[in-house]
Amino acid sequence: MRGDHTSAKKLYSERDDVTLGNPFGPFAHGWKQVVETMEEAASHYRDGDAAGFDCIAKCVTPELAYLVEVERLRSKVGGRSDVAPLALRVTTVFRPEDGVWKIVHRHADPITTAQPEDSVLRQ
Repeated sequence: MRGDHTSAKKLYSERDDVTLGNPFGPFAHGWKQVVETMEEAASHYRDGDAAGFDCIAKCVTPELAYLVEVERLRSKVGGRSDVAPLALRVTTVFRPEDGVWKIVHRHADPITTAQPEDSVLRQ
């Protein structure tokens, strides 16, 4: 939320099967694409922070874990001059790599309330 992806990047797997879907574009696949996508997405935010996390579901096994959350954030987005609240529906999948849990997939979008059925149609 502050325009810098370098801290978040450390949480991700660097393996070829890592994936990322964010609100600004299509899925990225592979370490190089994921880093480029994180950098681009981070550039849309500034002067922000996390306001809270609503855990919807979680599961942890020895081989895999996931979190389903609503992330509540505050940030200046795009060309806006005001800090605005935003919420993202997020699913994050982790796996242990060399003794450390790493993100292997993350999907975030702004759908946090019920939508009309025609919202799935491209306008």
